[in-house]
Amino acid sequence: MSNINIAQAPDPLRQASPSKPEIAEDVPPPAVDAPARVDQTGVELKRGAFLNTIAMLASNFRGIFTFLVARLLGAAALGLYSVAWSTTDIISKIGVLGLDNAITTFIARSEAVVDRARSRALFRVAVILGVAQSVVTAGLVIIGLRFFNNRLHVQPQMASALALVLCAMPGLALYRISTAVSRGMKVMQHDIYSRGMTEPIATTLAFLLALAVGFKESSPEVAAILGTAASGLIALALASTLFRNIPTHADVVSPFAVARSLIAYAAPISVYQLINAFISRLDLLMLGYFVGRAPGVTLATVGIYSAVIGTANGLRKVNQTFNPIFAPVVAGMTATGDHEVAAATYARLAQWMLWILLPLVAVLSLAGGTILLIYGPSFQQGGVWLGIVALASATNAFVSLGETVIMVQRPHLNLLHSSITCAVAAGSLLWLIPRFGAMGAAVGILLPYIVQGILRYATLRWVFHWKDSWSDIRPPLIAAGIALVPALVCRAFLGGIVGQITSAAAFLAVFGVQWWGHHTHRKDAHS
Repeated sequence: MSNINIAQAPDPLRQASPSKPEIAEDVPPPAVDAPARVDQTGVELKRGAFLNTIAMLASNFRGIFTFLVARLLGAAALGLYSVAWSTTDIISKIGVLGLDNAITTFIARSEAVVDRARSRALFRVAVILGVAQSVVTAGLVIIGLRFFNNRLHVQPQMASALALVLCAMPGLALYRISTAVSRGMKVMQHDIYSRGMTEPIATTLAFLLALAVGFKESSPEVAAILGTAASGLIALALASTLFRNIPTHADVVSPFAVARSLIAYAAPISVYQLINAFISRLDLLMLGYFVGRAPGVTLATVGIYSAVIGTANGLRKVNQTFNPIFAPVVAGMTATGDHEVAAATYARLAQWMLWILLPLVAVLSLAGGTILLIYGPSFQQGGVWLGIVALASATNAFVSLGETVIMVQRPHLNLLHSSITCAVAAGSLLWLIPRFGAMGAAVGILLPYIVQGILRYATLRWVFHWKDSWSDIRPPLIAAGIALVPALVCRAFLGGIVGQITSAAAFLAVFGVQWWGHHTHRKDAHS
């Protein structure tokens, strides 16, 4: 990897704590063997990734909530809730204003120069700003729905569900910012307790209780409010424990300076986060808009497609395994000038992600119909859509690693990429859904993520001057190509559920043998 010539993003808060040593940007890092430093960082990343994986797997228990909604209330109720929740998730980006990503970077930089007082000031200001902005944003949108619903032509059921789910925004903001603070301190296990355990348990129990007391079709929305609130409070309590041993008189940083610096840095991040959230939910929202106006699109179809998205979104969570620990690590590296090590670390993570993503995409593509049977027989028709949406989710997860690198240095470039991707997504979905229904939605969300990947690759290659990393990503790609041959043979000669399961098992077996060979060879090379 070549050295990266990237200007360090300005951080006015460093002037607010003169007692702490400054790290000159033009001073090279200590002369230490780069591969050894990458290996040392790799140990830290693996430890963080392990904890993030536990949190991610635990959060999948929220699938029980989705399963119960589908089974007890039906596909139409699931579709209604999914559209309302997707819209709330997009609007919540306005309330949080990019503070969740910004605070991780700022606290990682503070910890790199051992300025704990500044870290605590950042934590307090970010929480207050995020929750206050979320309350105001939710209130304004609810008022707007009440007075302008007729002009927006939103179905009354949809408007009522959305107005209710918007009340979950403060809890979402509290969870995201508090968890981001913990990640900035490189403490990954907090997410296990807040999102991994508290949210799915609280949401599921709240849903069953709401259903029992008579909320009926509104039960999922009530459960979402209570579940996110519980998750946010637990995340806040856990993050607060990281700052207990700091003396009160150590707070020499001006809260107003902290707020100005955070908002200035987070503003472009918030815009492209909003656009990214809009893109990731656009296929479902557009499908809901075209109910009764596109081939085969009904409210039940939207519910089935939402189950497809929920299943495929597990691939996006692979990024959550690495990104929470990668963000503070790469922020700290760039703050201390270790650009070459940062580039090598990125290449290694890219290979790890492909080893995980490729078999998951294959399983969801080859056995999608069988997997969706868990929601009910009517959901099996989404098997073909699942393969395409799974590929789109995997592409998004993979290229999001590049987004993190760009974010800690030049967030405005991410804003440009997201704007272009959003235009491609809107255009493709508007053209494809009226013609092909749910299949058009699946294809229409894959195309923009391919475009986004090309844009981020071009930025890393020609703006940051990173060399091609084909040698790093080649082994998993070749392994997937070889494993696909026996899987397709099984699928061609065996039909139904047996054919789907057999083909997926064949792919995993062949791919696993090749991964083991690569892993063993790498261990021998380093021994």
